Amino acid sequence: MTLRVVLEYDEVIDSWAAYYPEMSGINSCGATQEEAAANFKEAAELFFEPSDFLVQEKSKVLQVVV
Repeated sequence: MTLRVVLEYDEVIDSWAAYYPEMSGINSCGATQEEAAANFKEAAELFFEPSDFLVQEKSKVLQVVV
């Protein structure tokens, strides 16, 4: 999967932010562009990692590949 990541510098805190504009919930930061990008990659992998969860008896679970 390929994501478009925005890297944005914040002069006030002297840090880089990395975020995915199409979906809230995946973002990270770092002292350098490279660190912010690496931290974002890790955050995205964790976000999309499958997890075990309980589903009510009459519910359905669909698997969607993007």
